[in-house]
Amino acid sequence: MIHIESVSGHTSRTYWLEVKKGTWNSISSALTWCAFFIFLWFLLPAISSGETVAAGERLTLQRAIDAALKNQPSILAGIYAVRAGEARIGQAQSNYYPQINASGAYTRTSPASTTTGQTSTINAFNQYVSSVGLNQMIFDFGKTPTQVNIDKLNTESSRFDLSNIRDIVVLNVKQAYYNVLQAERNKDVAIESVKQFQQHLEQAQGFFAVGTSAKFDVTKAEVDLSNAKLNLIKAENQVRLNKVALNSAMGISGGPDYSLENNLFFVKYGLPFEEAITKAYDQRSDLLSLIKRKEAAKASIALARKGYTPVLTGSANYYYTGIGFPLDNGWNYGMNLSIPIFSGFLTTYQVAEARENYNSLNANEQSLRLDIYSQTQQGYLNLRQAEESLGTTELTVRQAKENVELATGRYRAGVGSPLEVTDALVSLNNAEVAYTQSLTDYKNAQAAIEKAIGVR
Repeated sequence: MIHIESVSGHTSRTYWLEVKKGTWNSISSALTWCAFFIFLWFLLPAISSGETVAAGERLTLQRAIDAALKNQPSILAGIYAVRAGEARIGQAQSNYYPQINASGAYTRTSPASTTTGQTSTINAFNQYVSSVGLNQMIFDFGKTPTQVNIDKLNTESSRFDLSNIRDIVVLNVKQAYYNVLQAERNKDVAIESVKQFQQHLEQAQGFFAVGTSAKFDVTKAEVDLSNAKLNLIKAENQVRLNKVALNSAMGISGGPDYSLENNLFFVKYGLPFEEAITKAYDQRSDLLSLIKRKEAAKASIALARKGYTPVLTGSANYYYTGIGFPLDNGWNYGMNLSIPIFSGFLTTYQVAEARENYNSLNANEQSLRLDIYSQTQQGYLNLRQAEESLGTTELTVRQAKENVELATGRYRAGVGSPLEVTDALVSLNNAEVAYTQSLTDYKNAQAAIEKAIGVR
């Protein structure tokens, strides 16, 4: 039975291979299996890699968020930071357990020569020492449990930092997703604009052919059509650029061609501002992380003060020693009480440092609470502005469409000018772009509020 484990990103896969008796009887089969293992070693990390997006897939917002949470390296870095904190807890707890050490030494000694009359003697000898020792902390006046508690608080802070990283990733994906939808809508507007200017050119050419309009009308329509095509090229490129940003937000490099589910429509956000502020103070990950670090800093003050207290330890040793074999054996045990008397004011300054670190974190907490209030308030102001703009731009779009119909009808009847048609079409294009911008602003403002109050 052969066990192979592959770990990549956030996932791991375990494979068991059943090897029948006699498989390894020949060198050739052994080499074959070695080659197979090497193949699995390089292949399995690719198999167990992060979330991917298939070509032609219709991507929902939730699907994009899920992909980002599995792919973003910043999240993986946060996971490693949490694991490092858990390891520090274990390091602190190791002081509860006995410390066992084994040692051995060999020494060849040649003592200083002595002269007696005409005779000089040098008696060199070998020295052998081997021992096993045990040391156990008996009582340290709470230093170890305090350090364990500090490391636990810091690890909890790292977990909240990881949650905050995830919140930022989700916000980036939401905004990038809405920006792609905005660019796609603007591209559709540009496509429709090209069609309209193409129809206007055909009308101008027809009127010129029968002598009811001047050559200027045709030239003007051709220029307008060229400008519309140029705007379409820019709109198509903006879609590609925004998809690159979305791929980056999802942690995907060189993503395939996919489509997005259109959720760029107005749904009123109903959470009151006062309730949002309360939620933000209760569940913002970066605030909770800072609170845990402040608690750890407060415990660090107590730990620093314990530098004034003694430490009681016990020890035991069993050893062999001598200048020849067989070696003599012996043992000893005892307790040691270490009492700090004067350390050059080291403990005093350590307490002062811990206290100022706590004061700094306390000030940072107050600053962050102000930032949270400001961010939430700004989000609601942007949300209200976008909502008011939606009503205005929606009306503008309707009016612009009516204006296009009037201008086009007047031109067909021979009482309007091509400038009226051009102005009407441009106004409609701008109105539709402005309406889409207001929708995107509303969605982005809502996403920013959800991030500001720590909505998962």
